[in-house]
Amino acid sequence: MITVNIDPILIHIGPLTIRWYGLMYVVGIIVGLLVVQPYAKAKGLTTDILETIVPWAVLAGLVGARLYFVVQQPLGQYLSQPWRIIAFWEGGMAFYGAIFGVLLVLVIASRLLKFPLLTLLDVAGLFGAVGQFFGRIGNIINGDIIGYPTTLPWGFVYANPNSFAPRHDIAYQPAALYEAVINVVLFGILWRLRNKFKPGVLFFVYLIGYSITQIIVFFWRDNEVVFLGLKQAQVTAIGVIIAAVVVFFAVAVSRRKKGIQDTKQA
Repeated sequence: MITVNIDPILIHIGPLTIRWYGLMYVVGIIVGLLVVQPYAKAKGLTTDILETIVPWAVLAGLVGARLYFVVQQPLGQYLSQPWRIIAFWEGGMAFYGAIFGVLLVLVIASRLLKFPLLTLLDVAGLFGAVGQFFGRIGNIINGDIIGYPTTLPWGFVYANPNSFAPRHDIAYQPAALYEAVINVVLFGILWRLRNKFKPGVLFFVYLIGYSITQIIVFFWRDNEVVFLGLKQAQVTAIGVIIAAVVVFFAVAVSRRKKGIQDTKQA
């Protein structure tokens, strides 16, 4: 078995606690920006536009991820202690909430800045694939994304007593590691496709690809079954795939009609 014995708490500074999980979020944001910035500039996103959008998108992503996690939990604990709704340090972020939050910001930004939404979405898809990888590293250290107990030789034993794992003496399927590997593969696919299609396609590939991986990985993750043998993230993923396919074809039809109209006018 593989033993993970890293204290999720990186350092104490007086009453302030800095965790590896939070640090990985910061690293993911920075590396994500460094990776996508050349692509973003090639697509017409100036530094001013990026500096305007990114802080709001990051904030919306964090808030959305936390809120989407909270609404999936028994709400009594949060109603009795409302401050725990924003207790990011306790662990518990649902990435679909981040996607929904960022999507809302990009729709608003596109209208206010008069910049094509589909291009913004493509950049966000690349950024998300990069940032998620580092978030999963934080999950591994935290022990807060785990699979079922296992005897497989690559099972993770989360030995540190501060880990969020239910037990520290048995091995679990390393679900966070599976997701980290998937993020690398998904990013590689997106990177190869980034200049091959019209705006918007890259984002839909990211969204549908990520959703498919969630359906698969959650069969190994130790989460509560909510509907027809599926877990909450799998149900959400199926809904997202259906919505993404519908919107994708709606965009394709709209482009086709516009192309026909432009040809007639010419």
